Amino acid sequence: MARLEIDFSEPAVFSLELDVRVGDVNYGQHLGNDRVLLLAQEVRVRWLKSLGASEASVEDGVGLLMTDAALVYLGQAFMGDVLRGELSVTEVGRAGFVLLYRFTRPADGREIARVRTGLVAYDYTRQKIARLPAVFRAALPSARPPV
Repeated sequence: MARLEIDFSEPAVFSLELDVRVGDVNYGQHLGNDRVLLLAQEVRVRWLKSLGASEASVEDGVGLLMTDAALVYLGQAFMGDVLRGELSVTEVGRAGFVLLYRFTRPADGREIARVRTGLVAYDYTRQKIARLPAVFRAALPSARPPV
């Protein structure tokens, strides 16, 4: 069986450290798969906040809607571990972009997981996909014109 690969070669534009809490571990006593997506959401929400945006509103009444998600496990994390979550932006288009996440354990340098999420601009009032607002698009690193 071929394994899914998520390439994290784009430079990270945001990072933070997160604790693995008791509610994050499963019956195997390691970080649960559903919790990896919650950790990715935490990184994404804090990154958006650093840009003055949120998932519900990036600009002009337009928010973000996740269209897909994939994750790859590369190691185990346990209750009490501190993980570093890094985020990079890629594939910026007219209406959406892709976020890549990498989770590592700084204590030993072990990479735990990689996540990929696709997001589109979404007008929640009209219930339709929208164009990424220009100001938000300009804040996305891969959307900037080459220098």
